Amino acid sequence: MSEAAEEKAPAAPAGIPMKMVIIIVAGVLVLGLGGAFAMFKMMGGASGEKAHGENGGEKQAAHGEAEDKGGGHGAVADASAIADLDPFIVNLADTPEIRYLKVTLKVEADNSNTVEQIKARTPQIRDAILVLLTGLDSATARSPQGKHKLREDITDRINGLLPKKSVKSTYFTEFVIQ
Repeated sequence: MSEAAEEKAPAAPAGIPMKMVIIIVAGVLVLGLGGAFAMFKMMGGASGEKAHGENGGEKQAAHGEAEDKGGGHGAVADASAIADLDPFIVNLADTPEIRYLKVTLKVEADNSNTVEQIKARTPQIRDAILVLLTGLDSATARSPQGKHKLREDITDRINGLLPKKSVKSTYFTEFVIQ
């Protein structure tokens, strides 16, 4: 019976224990997969982003065309019909503590002539917006309803300074309360 038991058991390698072989194989597998992952990220990352950017651009163009046909509030205007305003930094009307608001705006207009009018009246527009912003408190400025109301008020004030109401909307590109 002892001879039959010896024939069924596999013989271990001469100098290396079985645990060591398993650890070496697992280590080589982990290093190989890690290297393949790193190579995939380095080589495929640039083309992956490029493909995503191209697809995103197609989606954006298709979405913009649909909005242009609809003619709604979010209709896409040409790039020349957006005016950039310099950042506004103001003290808010909070009484017990001093809080600051930094806002950067973009103004969407009907056409490029309106953008030129906005640039010509920049001092008056900045003054009207500064007066409006300094009357805000931080609680109002933080709420979504307050931001929406502020956006409408800014658009109305700019339209009030122009010969005709040709500003469609105002966009916050930066809005920081400290």
